[in-house]
Amino acid sequence: MSGLRLKPLAQQVIVITGASSGIGLVTARRAAARGAKVVLVARSRETLENIAGEIGRSGGEAIVAVADVGRPEEVEAAAQRAIDAFGRIDTWINDAGVAIYGRLLDTPDDEHRQLFQTNYFGVVHGCRAAVPHLRRSGGALITLGSIASDLPSPALGAYAASKHAIKAYVEALRMELHADGVPIAVTLIKPSGIDTPIAQHAANHGPGKALVPPPVYAPELVAEAILHAAEHPRRDMTVGGTGRLRVLTGQHFPWLIDLITPLVRHSVYAPDQPKVTGDTLFSPGEEERERSGDETPRETSLYTGALLHPGRVAGATFLAAALLAIGIRSWRQRRG
Repeated sequence: MSGLRLKPLAQQVIVITGASSGIGLVTARRAAARGAKVVLVARSRETLENIAGEIGRSGGEAIVAVADVGRPEEVEAAAQRAIDAFGRIDTWINDAGVAIYGRLLDTPDDEHRQLFQTNYFGVVHGCRAAVPHLRRSGGALITLGSIASDLPSPALGAYAASKHAIKAYVEALRMELHADGVPIAVTLIKPSGIDTPIAQHAANHGPGKALVPPPVYAPELVAEAILHAAEHPRRDMTVGGTGRLRVLTGQHFPWLIDLITPLVRHSVYAPDQPKVTGDTLFSPGEEERERSGDETPRETSLYTGALLHPGRVAGATFLAAALLAIGIRSWRQRRG
C-alpha cells in the first residue's frame, strides 16, 4: 500500500507459522536476534519449546503457539495467543508447508487433499486470523509461495498447484484490502530451490531419495527477504536469480522448458539412495533443522541482493560506470 510505514523489527511482534524447521526457523531466529518478539507456530510443542528456549538463552523473546494451520480454530487461537502475550501483531508470516514427490496421476487423493489443506488453506486460515489484528494499526502480511507459483515443477506437480493457488489468493486479497484502504502490506515471497528439510519431510512416490530441485540456495537468503518485507512494503520478491531466470524462460520460451523437463524431473531424485521414511504430511516432525544436510547451497544471490538493496546496486553501478569512463578517457589521452 502506497505510503504505508512499517515498524523497525526491534519494535515488532511477529507471528511465524512453520517455525519448527527450514525457512521459518531461520527467520524466527534472525527476527528474535534483531529484537522482535516472536510467536512460534507449528504442530510440535516439544520442538517449539526447544526453539523458544534457545532464543531466550540467546537474549531474544519468543513464545509458543501449537497449531495445525489446516485447522482454522487452531490458527485463530495462535493469533489470540500473540494478542494475549504482547497486545498486538505487527507482522504475520505464512510459512508452513508440505510437499509430495511423484507423478500427479499416481498421487493418492488423501495426500493431495492434505497438501492443499496445509499449503493453501493454511494460508487462507492465516490471513483470516491475521487481518483483523493487522488492520487496526497497520502491518505486514507475508506469505511464502515459490517459483513454482509461476512455473509448474515436474515431480512436484501437486506442490506447484498449491503454490499457484496461493499466489492467486494472495494477489486477490491484496486487491481487496487496497480497495478498502486497509493499511496492510501484502507480500508474496517466491523462493527458488532452498536447502531445507522439505524433501526429507515430503511424501515420496518417486524412484529413490527426494532432493530439493536445483539450483539450491541457502535459507538465510529467504529469511532476509522476509524480514526486509516486514519493514518495507513489497508486492513480491523472488529469491534466487537462477530461479527467476527459469520462470522468465518458461513464460517466454515454453518450448524450451518442455525440452528440458525430463532432465529436471530426474534431478530431484537420487535413485541410488534409499527413500527417507517418516514424512510430515499428516503428522509433525520432532527435530528443529534449518538445512537438509544433503546440499551445498549457494550462500549469495546478486539478483536477490539487488532487490533488497537497490540503492547500493545503483551506487555500485554508477561508480563502476564512472571508473570505466575515467579509464577510457585516460587511455585516450595516452593514445593521443
